Amino acid sequence: MVSLYAFIELQIYLSQIKQYSFMKTYFINFKQTIVFISFILVTISGFSQAETSKWKAQFAIGGNHPFSEGFVEGYYAKSFNFPTINLGLQHMFKRQFGAKLDFGYNRFSNTDGSTEFKVNYSRINAQIIYDPTPIMTFLPIGFALVAHAGPGFSIIKPLGIYTENNTSFLNVMAGIEIHYSITQLLTIYLDTSYIYGLSGDFDPVTEGYGSFNGNLLTATIGVSLSLSGCYYCD
Repeated sequence: MVSLYAFIELQIYLSQIKQYSFMKTYFINFKQTIVFISFILVTISGFSQAETSKWKAQFAIGGNHPFSEGFVEGYYAKSFNFPTINLGLQHMFKRQFGAKLDFGYNRFSNTDGSTEFKVNYSRINAQIIYDPTPIMTFLPIGFALVAHAGPGFSIIKPLGIYTENNTSFLNVMAGIEIHYSITQLLTIYLDTSYIYGLSGDFDPVTEGYGSFNGNLLTATIGVSLSLSGCYYCD
């Protein structure tokens, strides 16, 4: 009787050990599964963040001021001319650093007391972008500051009777943008840029009639649209 009782106790003890071992194994497997799923989710999240908001499209419109040194004697432009139109595609490598390729179109014409003329000034520039906003803690919430600079190529096309005086030259431009966030994907911004023309004097001087080979200051207002999310949004 004692042996039978001892045998039953032994069976119960072995059953408990098996149950404990099963639950321990289940818990370990469950824990490993949770860790594995968490790792996959973090990896996917990191990849998606790395790919989002690297690309932005920009459009801006405003006016320009051509400096008098770019004209030959007798030709003077208005102090403020309309329009200036800028189109750009921007790529951010990091939160604060990026690059953009942009095209600009400008029209300016003679002022009173000058020989009549009109000029189309087009340019294309490759620029480096720097966004110091994270270290400029004094900026109000929603505002961002972006600096840009880089080389380019200017194309000058006089209109009217001076169409043969086309010219082109290299340029270097730099500017500052002040952004204000409307949404996570959309900002409006003000831009002021200075375009320095790398050009020599007109020779002969008649090639400068109705043409331009100088420096240009532009001021525009525009919109910047994030094309791939808002990981690097302003």
